[in-house]
Amino acid sequence: MEIFNSLATVSFYGVLVGILAVAILTVTTRNLFHAAIFLAFTLLGVAVVYFFLQAEFLAGVQILIYVGAIMTLVIFAIMLTSKIGDPNVPQSNRQRYPALILILAFAVFLISTILKTSWNTTETLQTTDAIRLGKALMGEFVFPFEVVSLVLLIALIGAIVVARSDQ
Repeated sequence: MEIFNSLATVSFYGVLVGILAVAILTVTTRNLFHAAIFLAFTLLGVAVVYFFLQAEFLAGVQILIYVGAIMTLVIFAIMLTSKIGDPNVPQSNRQRYPALILILAFAVFLISTILKTSWNTTETLQTTDAIRLGKALMGEFVFPFEVVSLVLLIALIGAIVVARSDQ
């Protein structure tokens, strides 16, 4: 059991390092499409962290909503943007170095706060069962669930129509 705990801990920290690396690639790459792909991997890594924390439903929602829907929307927005490959559009701005200084200052503050805080551990709480939630959504709450899905579909179609009407 000790080996499993240490392997899970090493895997958890490995995933965190991977998320950090891909997040840094997201904000430093110059190709916007590559940045969107790196963002998708970052969000997928967050879903893996939810699995490690035994929040399977949140991991599923993270994958469906953020990795699936939001990243599809971002990719469509990139593809529908007309000036995406224009060489006259600046690729960087003057705020890069002040932002780097602020990020480093915030990181120092955050790390010092984390190290100074005494963290109390508790037992793992009983989480909501995803099967019961699914049965509730498809049983008692099927009408509100379908109304929300219809509203989201109409919003997506409207966004595509508005984006296409500019061309």
